[in-house]
Amino acid sequence: MSEIFPLWRSHPDELLVGLVSVSDRASSGAYQDQGIPALERWLRGALTREPVIVTRLIPDERDRIAATLRELVDGAGCDLVLTTGGTGPARRDVTPEATLDVATREMPGFAEQMRQVSLRFVPTAILSRQVAVIREMPGHAALIINLPGQPKAIQETLEGLRGLDGAVQVPGIFAAVPYCLDLIGGPYVETHAAVVEAFRPKSARR
Repeated sequence: MSEIFPLWRSHPDELLVGLVSVSDRASSGAYQDQGIPALERWLRGALTREPVIVTRLIPDERDRIAATLRELVDGAGCDLVLTTGGTGPARRDVTPEATLDVATREMPGFAEQMRQVSLRFVPTAILSRQVAVIREMPGHAALIINLPGQPKAIQETLEGLRGLDGAVQVPGIFAAVPYCLDLIGGPYVETHAAVVEAFRPKSARR
């Protein structure tokens, strides 16, 4: 793994994001990773301010995943880390365990809502074991979320589901991410409502 240096924030509200794709085959070059490109496209389209993004493509190895998460939070200073892949019941799927290894606190609501979104499409959504956690360090904290592996499922869980009239039927998890970042001392993140509308209490809005 290459060394990660602290990321530089050009504005106090610039979001520093780590994207981690966990896949034995993609990391070995057997096929092209789709998770990181999908996440990059989505973030750049959803956020009103361009984020700073650092990416990692790694195999399904618990220690390697945990070390990467620590580097992205502790070394690079990421505010948000999104992982994709490795959350199923197969023996090599160890992303949730590695994420919990680095956690200070769990945030179970994110995973509960992701499964609610996915259950609208497939009953096997109950097999997904993704977790969300906070990792706290002196003077810094980050939100880490495990996402599905497929680009379409990534978009659905982040954005939520809308009806034909455009009204939100099932909220996506990213609607709660900006306020969560506020509460743990991160930057003030705003989104394009047409993609996903960030929710904050009136007292927390600028």
